[in-house]
Amino acid sequence: MHFRFKYKKLEALYTEEKNAHKYPNVIDDFFEIMAIIDAALDERDLYANKGLHYEKLTGKRGKQGQRSLRLNQQWQLIVISEKDE
Repeated sequence: MHFRFKYKKLEALYTEEKNAHKYPNVIDDFFEIMAIIDAALDERDLYANKGLHYEKLTGKRGKQGQRSLRLNQQWQLIVISEKDE
């Protein structure tokens, strides 16, 4: 799957590990999830991995197409799935 970041801080964390020291308990999980997203062919691969808890959010965020991936008990990675042209 292709991905892009909505926030520059998150992109800098992924590309340069900038400010990674601020998130010591979750950074390894973040990079593991990003590797899974990068290797996934499509959304079905994320749904198939039950440990990710890939699910559509409810309410206003769900209507915007937002989904979450569980990093750990405290942190989630929010993603928006877009169709390729």
